[in-house]
Amino acid sequence: MIPLTMGRIAEIVGGTLHDVSDPTVVVPGPVEFDSRKVTPGSIFLALPGAKADGHDHAADAVAAGAALVLAARPVGVPAVVVHPVPHDSRAMALENDPDGSGSAVLTALGALARASVLELTAEHGLTVVGVTGSSGKTSTKDLISAVLEPLGSVVAPPGSFNNELGHPWTALRADADTDFLCLELSARGIGHIAELAELAPPRIGVVLNVGTAHLGEFGSRAAIALAKGELVEALPSAADGGVAILNIDDRLVAEMATRTTASVVMVGRSADADVRAVDVQVDTDARASFTLECAAGTAAITLAVHGEHQVGNALAAAAVALECGATVAQVADALSTAAPTSIRRMDVRTRADGVTVVNDSYNANPDSMRAALKALVSMSRRDDGPKRRSWAVLGEMGELGADSVVEHDAIGRLAVRLDVDRLIIVDSGRPTRALHQGAVMEGSWGEESMLVPDRESAIAVLLDEVRPGDIVLVKASQSGAMWTVADAVLAESSVFAEGEQ
Repeated sequence: MIPLTMGRIAEIVGGTLHDVSDPTVVVPGPVEFDSRKVTPGSIFLALPGAKADGHDHAADAVAAGAALVLAARPVGVPAVVVHPVPHDSRAMALENDPDGSGSAVLTALGALARASVLELTAEHGLTVVGVTGSSGKTSTKDLISAVLEPLGSVVAPPGSFNNELGHPWTALRADADTDFLCLELSARGIGHIAELAELAPPRIGVVLNVGTAHLGEFGSRAAIALAKGELVEALPSAADGGVAILNIDDRLVAEMATRTTASVVMVGRSADADVRAVDVQVDTDARASFTLECAAGTAAITLAVHGEHQVGNALAAAAVALECGATVAQVADALSTAAPTSIRRMDVRTRADGVTVVNDSYNANPDSMRAALKALVSMSRRDDGPKRRSWAVLGEMGELGADSVVEHDAIGRLAVRLDVDRLIIVDSGRPTRALHQGAVMEGSWGEESMLVPDRESAIAVLLDEVRPGDIVLVKASQSGAMWTVADAVLAESSVFAEGEQ
């Protein structure tokens, strides 16, 4: 963040100074919401949580070096106090926040982030890149960061820290030495992306796809498209440098070109794309190679990340980098070496005995589940030997609403059509039973699909039956905590990360 005096911070967030003897003291930042992570000169956010209230830890944070606390009530140490926000005025209200104090602090955090980003943009040439889509945001954010790093200093969120807390928190990590700020924008409803875009106004906006993630909250893909398109609506005009990067292969995304005054760059496999991939091939490690074609030239690229779906993500990253001044050669070099940096997303590791575990357990929706299953099957094929036995250990895909049973059934049937050898479904209710039943009905399966009561049962089956050379995919929505299954299988033997063989 930009260094600010305590008085100026209070002015920006509309708060009142308490227990501050000198309002001209400069606070360099950054901002932290965990009192254990504060550093000298930082700002501590006093947020309510499920188990603790940050206000109760304000004194500890100051003792650890925090210069100021952002709070909803006086805390006995230097603080800017903001007033609680009424429930009816909070579009993105926090859970465990009955009196609105947490939302008040978040609103203040957002105002602080906006002030910092606007000054960094105007005075230091900061370029803000925003990424949204039903799936692939985090992987694409990681690829964008990789292709921008040769051009300058990049700040991006860890993992998918992309909500009303993570978005401004990340924005405030940028300082005068930052050249690029790459942010994810997520939504639980109409208006959320517009709010996030206001906190850190992007110059470049990327929309990847409109899928079925959060279908239960939005009700239809049309509503999801309406929400995702808020990003391109927030961009500056073409005359002011605004650029919308849209996936031409997704009709609902391509149609967003009419919703922006920014320049539009279409990416995809279509011949009409401005930045396109041709001659796409996928090897037995599910790594895609293709020829990148654009107005600036062509280049051969072999991705280091897994899954054919990464081609679209890579094209979006390439378009961002090209708009920021990269050469085609720089883009190709960066994309060919970019490895996953966010946890539990197509994280491929192999045990010493040859068992490979694909940990894609951070989250799941129908689109990402299909992509992961296709990658699993691709990786099970070998050029120089028999097919590897493939296992898919799957849990529930959340937030699908009335379509949940149908979508789970379809995934079970797809697993059969793709010729996955074994399915283990962790039972969490009707949707996961539909997944199991879909597989059984599609393939007239018996033991090939197994419904187990919990993760521990899935682990027991795997440890008993997995053999050297097998490949195991683990995937579900984050609430299922399925990474424990992947961790247990990997821990069974001495392991080495892929690439360290």
